[in-house]
Amino acid sequence: MAGIYLHIPFCRQACHYCNFHFSTTLKRKNDFTDALLKEIALRAAYIDGEEVGTVYFGGGTPSLLEPEALARILDAIRKQFSLSPAAEVTLEANPDDVGAAALRSWRNLGITRLSLGVQSFYDADLRWMNRAHSAAQSLDAIRSAQDEGFGELSVDLIYGGPTLTDDRWRRNIEQALGLGVPHLSCYALTVEPRTALDHLIRQKKAQPVDPECQARQFLLLMDIMDGAGFEQYEISNFSLPGRRSRHNSSYWKGFPYLGLGPSAHSFNGTSRQWNIADNTKYIGSMESGLPIYEKEDLTIVQRLNEYIMISLRTVEGCDLGWVAGQFGESAAEALAEKAGRYVDSGRMEWRGRLPARDEDGLRGGAEWGSGVRSERVAGLRTSPETRMDKGFRSNENLKGDEGLKSKEGKWEAVRMTLTREGKLLADGIAADLFFDEAALKG
Repeated sequence: MAGIYLHIPFCRQACHYCNFHFSTTLKRKNDFTDALLKEIALRAAYIDGEEVGTVYFGGGTPSLLEPEALARILDAIRKQFSLSPAAEVTLEANPDDVGAAALRSWRNLGITRLSLGVQSFYDADLRWMNRAHSAAQSLDAIRSAQDEGFGELSVDLIYGGPTLTDDRWRRNIEQALGLGVPHLSCYALTVEPRTALDHLIRQKKAQPVDPECQARQFLLLMDIMDGAGFEQYEISNFSLPGRRSRHNSSYWKGFPYLGLGPSAHSFNGTSRQWNIADNTKYIGSMESGLPIYEKEDLTIVQRLNEYIMISLRTVEGCDLGWVAGQFGESAAEALAEKAGRYVDSGRMEWRGRLPARDEDGLRGGAEWGSGVRSERVAGLRTSPETRMDKGFRSNENLKGDEGLKSKEGKWEAVRMTLTREGKLLADGIAADLFFDEAALKG
């Protein structure tokens, strides 16, 4: 099942930390909507007729679009694609855009889920980030959304900033939990190049971020959420059971998605492409019927490395049976060898029964690392939600490769996951496990 992402590139003001593509000039919103409708028609064949299970309005600030514009966009999607009757349709919204009239309009349009950019329940933090809303508006927005019947509600929070103490971070989390929010997305403050925050820090007008503070607050976050009965189903995402973001989960499972709007990315299983990140050029290209984009055809090694990076960020972890089936048992063995030192250091652990030594001298059991755990003990549940084998699919270009001839075999049901301590270094560990072309061929 495929997903559709729509990038709405407008904001009232620029947050100091943000490096996403957006414009604070709102006068071309109507032109943009017309261009987006043309792109929907032009690219309807991209997902090859697959049913669309999720639609996500991101940005930018999608809640700045008038309900009439959102209605036109959703009508075009329903016309051009096979939209599932049970589709999850998410709208990102800033708290200052959330009122009773807007909420009713969104519900009537078929929006099923809201993602609110709260970031903090403290005004001092919001001023430091240059957010447009206040803490009081965040509280009102959450309660109003719930009153209007938006049970599927997510809140974004940011930690690790210089104005946020550990106690205030704890209170931010507890505030969201106390309001009955079923999903939290929590991100460490990142200083991206060429952002206002980067400039302020270089000019010594703002304090730099403290990595030790960020690590401490991340550990605190995991402990509080676990105690509240939430699952950390991805490094930055926490939900009550059954309340995951279906759209974001499809990214992490490698399902295809179509990205629409300036700077939006698309993925079809074998390649990625991304639109030009310029509103004027994007609108002009759609008016001419000649979209401007860049494209990258993924090599086998790129596909494997992307799977390693994405899967290790999830609670299900990296499925070595899937790796063996797609890329060959030698790839699964080499990956297990690489992971051994992280298992021994307590940053990773095994789920499932590792293969025993065979006539070829394959190492097994504790020799892959001491942290061997059975699938039953680890509490892993293999279900349609957790299986990865329908994503990152095979394709015609890979026919004849060893991976397509292999089965899961002795690596079936073997997964490697990050421990609590390993999650602090998730991306670095994943990058260290990457393959290069020569290594995979060997």
